Amino acid sequence: MRVLVVGAGLTGGACAALLRGAARARLAVWEKARGAGGRMGTSRGARDPACTADLGAQYVTLEAGRAGPRGSLSEELLSHGILEPLRAPVEGMVVKEGSCNYVAPQGISSIVKYYLKQSGADVFYEQHVTHISLRDGKWEVSRKTGPPEQFDIVILTMPVPQILQLQGDIVNIISESQKQQLESASYSSRYALGLFYEAGTRIDVPWAAQYITGNPCIRFISIDNKKRNIESPEIGPSVVVHTTVTFGSEHLDSDLAEVQQLILSHLEEVVPSLPQPASIKCQKWRYSQVTKAVPNCQGQMILHTQPLLICGGDGFTRSNFDGCIDSAVSLAEAVKSHLQQF
Repeated sequence: MRVLVVGAGLTGGACAALLRGAARARLAVWEKARGAGGRMGTSRGARDPACTADLGAQYVTLEAGRAGPRGSLSEELLSHGILEPLRAPVEGMVVKEGSCNYVAPQGISSIVKYYLKQSGADVFYEQHVTHISLRDGKWEVSRKTGPPEQFDIVILTMPVPQILQLQGDIVNIISESQKQQLESASYSSRYALGLFYEAGTRIDVPWAAQYITGNPCIRFISIDNKKRNIESPEIGPSVVVHTTVTFGSEHLDSDLAEVQQLILSHLEEVVPSLPQPASIKCQKWRYSQVTKAVPNCQGQMILHTQPLLICGGDGFTRSNFDGCIDSAVSLAEAVKSHLQQF
């Protein structure tokens, strides 16, 4: 049976990994971006691809006493060196008792890439899904480029508002009560700025990252390579700036170049000693973090049973590593249960 996972973020990647070897399932993953990660994305400098920066999630917080699939999924990351303890100083960080913070030395997207590799799925990028319709007992999935394809099972892991934007039979398949549930999910928005420097550039600050209070624009700054324990004379440093949620919502539909200039002017006030970067990337996260999850569901929602159409992601749990993994586990269990019926 052909199974399609839409979205190569953390939930999609982990769900695909959990479905590896599932009876009679041939897995495909479609992602609209050019690479894996979603909001756990790692960007490369325009001049030096070796210089990277995490523009989404900055580190992973794991709580003690993890068991079952959730525990084994994170244990794998630690045993393979995908995750390492966060040793660098982060000013203003609140550490929850019984939890530990970890960084991904090769970039936060390496977590999702690891899961996708483990899944054995056929992964395709720049596949923007637009329509989902019923055709002869299967799902016909259309995208912006390329012909439509048919699948026996479709798993949607994109942000909830993007699920509601899909066209085709799915519009009438989602019941009124499900639609109301989905519409009640809400997200914060923010911008992230990546500053990429040439090898040998020195950034003289005593911290690896810090949370900023009292600035209307900037909430978090990270010397990203320092935070990830990968300082190297051959690779230039990178700096990541995250805006406040208020700034993100106020400038959500502003011109990207203007927003970039605004963030840079605030950054100069906060860290006046920063040198000129070789390149800059401004990233808008329209759906940054879930502020209100879809109510009354256990990490996923079945939209149609025969054939199976199911959706999940942090919009059905919470916006952290465990939230995405919990949803992935819930999705995989529902799909495996469905597969066992055949």
